[in-house]
Amino acid sequence: MLGHLSDALPLLMSWDLFLVMLGCSVFGLFVGSVPGLSATMATAMLVPITFFMDPVPAIAAIVTTAAMAIFASDIPAALVRIPGTAASAAYIDDLNALTRAGKVGRALGISVTASAIGGIFGSLVLMVAAPQLALVSLNFTSFEYFWLALLGLSAAVMLGTGSIVKSLMSLLFGLLIASVGMDTTSGYPRFTFGVTSLLGGVAFVPALIGMFAVPELIRTFVNREAVPPVAPIGNPARMFRGMGALLWKTKTGLFRGSVIGTTIGILPGAGSDIGSWISYAVSKRFSKKPETYGKGSEEGLVEACAANNSALSGAYVPAMVFGIPGDSITAIVIGVLYVKGLNPGPMIFLTSGDKIMAIFLVFLIANLMIVPLGLLAVALASQVLRVSKLTLAPLILAFCIVGAYSIDSSASGIVIMLVLGVFAYLMEENGFPVAPAILGIVMGLLVERNFVTSLIKSDGLLLGFVERPIAAGLALLVLVVWTAPVIVWAAGRRKKKALA
Repeated sequence: MLGHLSDALPLLMSWDLFLVMLGCSVFGLFVGSVPGLSATMATAMLVPITFFMDPVPAIAAIVTTAAMAIFASDIPAALVRIPGTAASAAYIDDLNALTRAGKVGRALGISVTASAIGGIFGSLVLMVAAPQLALVSLNFTSFEYFWLALLGLSAAVMLGTGSIVKSLMSLLFGLLIASVGMDTTSGYPRFTFGVTSLLGGVAFVPALIGMFAVPELIRTFVNREAVPPVAPIGNPARMFRGMGALLWKTKTGLFRGSVIGTTIGILPGAGSDIGSWISYAVSKRFSKKPETYGKGSEEGLVEACAANNSALSGAYVPAMVFGIPGDSITAIVIGVLYVKGLNPGPMIFLTSGDKIMAIFLVFLIANLMIVPLGLLAVALASQVLRVSKLTLAPLILAFCIVGAYSIDSSASGIVIMLVLGVFAYLMEENGFPVAPAILGIVMGLLVERNFVTSLIKSDGLLLGFVERPIAAGLALLVLVVWTAPVIVWAAGRRKKKALA
């Protein structure tokens, strides 16, 4: 990959890329600062615009928006005790405790700095690990890809938050949607009900926009929440006072949080939400002052914030190498890569090495931009938080409709967006996570195609799926992922009986 560095630099030295990253940084900071508007929703809204960009600026727009939005979600968590994303909820009590103690600038300074460091660490791991994994994956056949895709779907269910049964039902709903359209082998139409626009399957981008944006809009109109009072920030320039000493003091936790976040990010379906919760729990476990956690612990804040942004970069490893999304945002990126002719997989590092190297460098630049632009965001945060979501809702809805229609200039995209959006709202209101359904839509055809191809290769014998060493190892890993929760549940039940 280093050989492509000289070819990648000209792709970065352009005014259009700079303007794209700057504009998307501001957009991501704004969306992240408004409670309830998620980073995934922001990136989904950008997809129609990326169709008119070259590959590197298109991916740069999504990468920059996501990095900024994840950090900016800490701003409402600190000022009004409303997490912008689920990742911020892990340490919201510490942010709010520091705010009540008159240290809101200190809290957000820690968030800015740790997020940037964690993001840079994850970017460097991405640059090193992805090409090495690509070399290994050149030996993969349809058998290995089937088990790998199944592992991604399994991880999305088993590693997610909430009920495993509900996550599984959500995943099956996504796989059902993915089966709509022409059969991958026979070409026979399935579940189209005579609607010709469904012969090509359910359009991915309208489904994505609908399942992430529409539920938020519905909740905005239903709840009509009042704008909460905002804590005074003071002079943002003092945010970094004493930050060097704090980072040196917590260097072990900072490194540990970055490693945990990147590792969790690489696991398909996990993402920064789980990364921040696990990192915060590990930090508390090894801390000398665990009693301070939830009461303004700067140590826990450093570690969890580092895990947030490092997980974002880690999620791109399976996305780039195997075409398997690490989280909802990389699911969007995979769709954009396909549109741009950059099919994710090991060959992308050989055929488009210059573009991939440029994208890796974009990760570094985006995370470095968090510090200066984050300072500006904190300074303007109190004004942004006074804007009611109800005021923004019509504008967001209009943008979503335009985005869904622009995919194939058909009203069917709008219908798909609205129908699946209502379904997603009902799912979330009843405790069903949407992310497994999205992964099912993205990976459904991949699982089916490799399963059918493998059956044809093995003459219908299932033994062929575990004859190759790598395939057998992945099959064993899938088995462990599915049986581990059952074993833990059985052990816990036995322990309860013994105590009773």
